[in-house]
Amino acid sequence: MAIRAVYHQGWTLDEVGWEHFQPQAVEPNLLEAIKAAALVEYNAPDYVAYLKRIFRDADPATIEKIERWGAEEAQHGRALGRWAQMADPSFSLEAAFARFRAGYTPAHFEGDAALSVRGSRRAEMIARCVVESGTSSYYSAIRDATDEPVLKEIAGRIAADEYRHYKLFYETLHNQDEPDMSFLRKLWVAAGRVRESDDDELAFAWYCANVPADQEAAQPYNRKLHSRLAAKTGMTIYRRRHIEKLVQMVAKAVGADPHGRLADWGSSLLWRMMQKKAAAA
Repeated sequence: MAIRAVYHQGWTLDEVGWEHFQPQAVEPNLLEAIKAAALVEYNAPDYVAYLKRIFRDADPATIEKIERWGAEEAQHGRALGRWAQMADPSFSLEAAFARFRAGYTPAHFEGDAALSVRGSRRAEMIARCVVESGTSSYYSAIRDATDEPVLKEIAGRIAADEYRHYKLFYETLHNQDEPDMSFLRKLWVAAGRVRESDDDELAFAWYCANVPADQEAAQPYNRKLHSRLAAKTGMTIYRRRHIEKLVQMVAKAVGADPHGRLADWGSSLLWRMMQKKAAAA
């Protein structure tokens, strides 16, 4: 039986086996998705600043954990960007990221407000758990879908990091001295964060990563079109086990039984929805 690598926390780019890169194994649609993901991951400093505002009076250990999380997320962007540049020498992580930053800044990242846009620290941590559930499952799916050895390794390393990040935010959620939220309120927050996956972040990242700057006039940004293109690869690489793990993690974050009926129903529904989207894409 094959033994899957277990990746430690705190890895560096120097540990990645870049010398094993196989250009003939690069799949074009997956390359497009990796370019976009690199920009989103590389944008972590904005999220760090936002979370540090929310936790501005928290203990130093919490702030340190947020900063470490952000550093690891930014490294994910650098790792994915370096791989993308090997696969497509015309791609520049820094140039694409500059375009992305110039055109995308969520309103709640601006200003100096200390209150979470979701209303409380607990709600913010539930939303973060939803994100880390999604990214952990996404990079697990990439790891299992690609035949390119370096991307498989990078995706495996990132998936392991994202699962640890989920645990960090889950623990932070339960360490708050705020009043607990009702189950329905938790569900509402989680569902709201899922709906946000259709916002401009990933769509615009895909556009900046895959449409050259000199073609912007001929191919202007179209949120609906580029959101569909951004989702195209993701909808086709997932397997049922990835979806089940994702839903179980979200169920745990909102206080439901990760192996109960609600999680089973949710994973079945999400799997059917993704199959339909994959067929449409």
